[in-house]
Amino acid sequence: MIHIPLLRRGKPYRSLDTARAKHYRTGEVVAEVSQANSGLIRRDLMGQASARAALARIPARELMAISRRAARHFMEDELPLGETTQTPQQYVEQLSATTGLPYAMARRNMEKIRTVLDKVDEVIGGLTRHLDPRVLDEGFGEEGGTAMSYYPCADTLGVVLPSNSPGVHALWAPATALKMPLALKPGSAEPWTPYRMIQAFLKAGAPEEAFGYYPADHAGGTEILRQCGRGMVFGDTATTKPWAGDRRVEVHGPGYSKIVIGEDAIDRWEEYLDAMAASVVENSGRSCVNASGIWVPRRAEEIAEALAERLARVMPRDAADEEAQIAPFANRDVAERISAMIDQDLAGTAAREVTAERRGSGRLADWQGSRYLLPTVVLCDREHALANREFLFPFASVVEVPESALPEALGHTLVLTAITENQELLRRLLASPLVGRLNIGAIPTVRIAWDQPHEGNLFEHLYARRAFQRKEDRTAA
Repeated sequence: MIHIPLLRRGKPYRSLDTARAKHYRTGEVVAEVSQANSGLIRRDLMGQASARAALARIPARELMAISRRAARHFMEDELPLGETTQTPQQYVEQLSATTGLPYAMARRNMEKIRTVLDKVDEVIGGLTRHLDPRVLDEGFGEEGGTAMSYYPCADTLGVVLPSNSPGVHALWAPATALKMPLALKPGSAEPWTPYRMIQAFLKAGAPEEAFGYYPADHAGGTEILRQCGRGMVFGDTATTKPWAGDRRVEVHGPGYSKIVIGEDAIDRWEEYLDAMAASVVENSGRSCVNASGIWVPRRAEEIAEALAERLARVMPRDAADEEAQIAPFANRDVAERISAMIDQDLAGTAAREVTAERRGSGRLADWQGSRYLLPTVVLCDREHALANREFLFPFASVVEVPESALPEALGHTLVLTAITENQELLRRLLASPLVGRLNIGAIPTVRIAWDQPHEGNLFEHLYARRAFQRKEDRTAA
């Protein structure tokens, strides 16, 4: 039996209280995971300042070099996993076993993390607008001939993580190079990725004190966010809503990402079908950057039919199949509840579920003892309950809306791909606070540049700029 311990200042600790991570299909216990209670977390975080000091002593450029070495270790090496070890292939298989993610998707997410760790110089350059890293070492410097100074807003970054996709770990990955210790609460079904990333950092030479790994219940996650000066929380609306007004906590909830096609491009919509399909189905629709809406001024029915025909071909496959595009639900009840919600919203309305018509079957599917939600395309008007919804599987509404109603009609949109050259529409989108990341042209919403984060800026979350001036030393002639 694999046992995954806590990591208290980087050192393994076996708790008497444990939880079991089970295989999504068979229910077999894959790992026993030590659990941290709120009191233990509170005690450990009383020593935040010393953990921060351990990282502060290391030059930023050396921490970047550590991150690059960690990228290689994470991707290629056999690393500690409790009292045993874990190869990269075992990581992929164990991750798949508890989350349902097919091997190919697990490897793609692994590559995302490796890229951020390996390109951390570029990532931090983008986050800091190419600030000289020595400013993090000395606390002050010059930028464009202007004296400036930055100070850390916290001694630790606390992160409450989800189970839906490993790719989210790339968002906190630069924290170590930014000299910020971590207190991580992994998702209950996904203890693997943050543990492996920490082990990669330790093998690369990062100080043990910089890492806390605390599998815990909801109260434990709340304690981490309360005790740390800065936090990140991932989850659905119910999970993230309590933190929405807390400036210390960066909230990563539903994205409601969308594609908009302008009047000037709508008659060429077939050219953009690949980008639409990829935006909806990649990573099994589990990411906040997956498109959940295609908004067009006309030809909505044609687009919905063509997209549905494409996505209706996507069916369950074996986890080891390189062509697998969708993942099962580890909890069958969740899939059934989501499907029932969609049925309820469709009932008695003019909206159409176009994929069901193309497939000749419903969206719920059982395969090899697992429950799936098959890709779903709904054609509806802008007032319909499903026009601006997001679910943890490939789902998209196709909505017809006048171009003049954009962007206000869109509502909050984390990533927006705008396929248009209409300068007036682009001006409105660029000026809108409703739009997070803006892609101009047929760029799938899931294509992310890590030096321009789609939600938040880790450097600005962790550091603040102060007014600063320094009298030059002068020696009498």
